[in-house]
Amino acid sequence: MSQPRTPVFAANWKMCHGPDETGPFVERFAARHRRRSDATVVVFPPAISLTAFAVAASGRPDLEFGVQDVHTEVEGAHTSGISAGMVPATGAAWALAGHSERRREFGDSDADVGLKLVRILEAGLRPVLCVGETLEERESGRLATVLETQIREALRPLDREDRTRLVYAYEPVWAIGTGRTASPADAAEAHAIVRDRLAQAEGCDAERAVILYGGSVKPANIEALLSAPGVDGVLVGGASLDPDSWASICAAGA
Repeated sequence: MSQPRTPVFAANWKMCHGPDETGPFVERFAARHRRRSDATVVVFPPAISLTAFAVAASGRPDLEFGVQDVHTEVEGAHTSGISAGMVPATGAAWALAGHSERRREFGDSDADVGLKLVRILEAGLRPVLCVGETLEERESGRLATVLETQIREALRPLDREDRTRLVYAYEPVWAIGTGRTASPADAAEAHAIVRDRLAQAEGCDAERAVILYGGSVKPANIEALLSAPGVDGVLVGGASLDPDSWASICAAGA
């Protein structure tokens, strides 16, 4: 029998909460969130707020944090870029790769995402690979094809050992920030596809892979989503910007 997968509750603050807002947020959230030994809580603040988060959470080692993106290069003349190798010095231990907003707004290709995963792993960080389909892709019956392509291309440059270190986040693009949420059945279907594709990929332990759901997650729907087969946690945007809301979400399933 395979070991149970440890749930992950991840908050993506996107371009919200600068250094001045980060300290008060962490203080209020920490006062409302009881440490859980059965789950991992991770926050992805804007890069400019990493130090503020580290300072505010210094007394709560159970509150982990990471960066929302890294550059494909190790160093060089890349204005505004952040090298994965720079990140550990902040205390951050995680990094996102392939979020739909990076793909859509900044043109990150599947090949770019794969190279970013290489850099993240080289730096000793824990990567979260984001995959997901647009509404047009879903309605045209291409859900499985899109997920398979994104996973295959992202894994291509990784060796067998590195492939075991990834966390995955399924994010239906049509449900991100729209208020429209995939039903638990939709989430279960997509997560089953992701796990099936991992089972077919060399070096991946599909049964132990942690797969998160992301897309308009709220306190009102968190329990239903976590009860869906194959959903091992959540990657939350808007609802993670309020410490009370985020604390409620992080208490789910305890």
